[in-house]
Amino acid sequence: MSQAIAMVELWRGGRLESRHLGHAVICDDTGQIVECWGEPQTVIFPRSSCKMIQALPLIESGAADAAGLSEAQVALSCASHQGAAPHTGMVTHWLADLGLSEADLRCGAHEPYDRDERDRLIRAHEAPCQIHNNCSGKHSGFLTLNRHLHGHADYVELDHPVQRAVKEAFEDVTGESSPGYGIDGCSAPNFATTLHGLARAMAFFAAASEGGNTRSRAAHRLALAMRTYPELVAGEGRACTELMRAMDGRVAIKTGAEGVFVAIVPERRMGIALKIADGASRASEAVIAALLVRLGVLEAEHPATRKRLNAVQRNWRGFETGILRLAPGFL
Repeated sequence: MSQAIAMVELWRGGRLESRHLGHAVICDDTGQIVECWGEPQTVIFPRSSCKMIQALPLIESGAADAAGLSEAQVALSCASHQGAAPHTGMVTHWLADLGLSEADLRCGAHEPYDRDERDRLIRAHEAPCQIHNNCSGKHSGFLTLNRHLHGHADYVELDHPVQRAVKEAFEDVTGESSPGYGIDGCSAPNFATTLHGLARAMAFFAAASEGGNTRSRAAHRLALAMRTYPELVAGEGRACTELMRAMDGRVAIKTGAEGVFVAIVPERRMGIALKIADGASRASEAVIAALLVRLGVLEAEHPATRKRLNAVQRNWRGFETGILRLAPGFL
């Protein structure tokens, strides 16, 4: 990955122990770069950071309204959730309302990230199912769109009408033809783009309005739902949820695997996209917090910020062992 710059460092005992390099772009609503660090033309897989883009066809096609989706369900369609009871309960009812079941999902099963739900499964001698998958909200959205389009059951296939609609929306809002795709952890195609393209897409969402065209109205609705229901976008203790709460619903943010993070900042009509070269989430969380502070939408001393930026490291006995902080020269 070319020209990545040092962004985050971990210090222990007065010595540099680890350093994370990466790229970041802040884009305005004209698609122009306001600020950047590293190489903005770096091509990345946005992973789960682009779920609001993948949900655009769900809204703009009329499928969401035809199915009577709530704004909470719209938020869940953009989620990488914990698999906690509120998440799994909503997905279960969503599928039932569609006349479908867990077997209709194509995301695969994994252990829930939520400890209470994990422990409940263990005590009940139950195995996790696809509803526990952190992407089951997105896939419920895919199924809702698929019913509207009358597509076949394997909605994650690249040439399926659902994924063709996703790709068209993705390339439109990024302003780029995708150079290719990879298969995400949930089995859906994940289209590559440049970091600039991803930031451009987030700026589109930031400037979207109820008075715009069909795509703009859909983007506004999705970002507003995320900002209104931060607990559904991720879950308790997660960066997305805690930082959105810290900003009182002014900004929508979304993480992605392998060190990707994005932000939608409506009051500045700006979008942010970043990628940590080594894929470390602790670094992507620190950098997104720093950039949001830089834009004046997040308080530097808020506990949710301090948990991730200039964060004191402690061991299991509570002793201070080090600090995670921005690298000198970055910002």
